[in-house]
Amino acid sequence: MAARKRQARTVREQYQDAVASYVAAGGDESVQRVITAVNSLSHKLDQWYTRQLADLDLSHGEWSVIAFLATSEGAPVTPTQLADAGNVAASSMTHRLDKMTERGLVRRSPDPANRTRVLVELTRQGWELFEAAVREANVVESDVLAGLKREERDQLAALLEVVISGLDDVETG
Repeated sequence: MAARKRQARTVREQYQDAVASYVAAGGDESVQRVITAVNSLSHKLDQWYTRQLADLDLSHGEWSVIAFLATSEGAPVTPTQLADAGNVAASSMTHRLDKMTERGLVRRSPDPANRTRVLVELTRQGWELFEAAVREANVVESDVLAGLKREERDQLAALLEVVISGLDDVETG
């Protein structure tokens, strides 16, 4: 007799099962509902972002460089800052920057204030790729939040911002 395929469970069913498991193991239900929901949302968005980056011919590491540069208030940054932000070795960042420079996404130039240091910034092509990625992501992100009214999105954002503002105060280790 052929094995039966397990019927695919919806994201909501997976979420409910996970919350029930964490609560059964002693977790607080209200905490587990929030954390599991945030993790489920993050996981699904990460899957979509991975496909989007592949469509844009970008690795996660290259995207982290582009996003860091785009959100650094327009100021060039050092390769060391990029390596620290991406949690990679300096040599790995150098290799990544070599590839991105060849593709015309970033530009490296000597630091006028310190001749031994190099600064990295996005090129016009890098900015255009950043903007295209954000626009594409916004379509899916808007779809994800489509079930919420504007006021509800604002409330959710405000609540999550409260949680984020307290992250530096949480002891995790």
